[in-house]
Amino acid sequence: MQRRLLLGHPQLAITIGRLCQELIENHQNFDNTVILGLQPRGIFFAERIKERLLEITGTEIELGYLDSTFYRDDFRRRNSPKRANETKIDFLIEGKKVILIDDVFYTGRSIRAAMDAMIAYGRPAKVELLVLVERKYSRHVPIKPDYVGRQVNTLDSHKVLVEWKGQGVDDDNIWLMTNEEE
Repeated sequence: MQRRLLLGHPQLAITIGRLCQELIENHQNFDNTVILGLQPRGIFFAERIKERLLEITGTEIELGYLDSTFYRDDFRRRNSPKRANETKIDFLIEGKKVILIDDVFYTGRSIRAAMDAMIAYGRPAKVELLVLVERKYSRHVPIKPDYVGRQVNTLDSHKVLVEWKGQGVDDDNIWLMTNEEE
């Protein structure tokens, strides 16, 4: 496997700051707004967004973790069952503006499943999608992110790897992984 750096630490911090500024522009004071990070990897990005928004605005925004494993359309089609993660939402989302956050947007199927899972916690007034990396030309369902950190042209054989310091690596990085045969 070959790795190509898409975003390193300084650029990633700038990208997170820009995304937060877009959220501030659209949400103003974040009244009635909550953040849901998608398990397993979107929660790290959601925590970064929440922390940065707190630094900029001084406003504490509720954050929850959402697992959509049992709502996936491929759940029963796998050879071995996918391991579920914890859903941790200590608030109702009924009538709230929800910012759904994931690290990599690929086919849209996991977001569709997340929206189905989210309804168990109430009917939101509005749902927005914020992603760190959008893989272009790979859509399987008609879902599009509202906020995008970086768009990347990829093949199906490529993989986007997001590493956070909190996961035991030295620096925050986003890598494009390719097979050497390509």
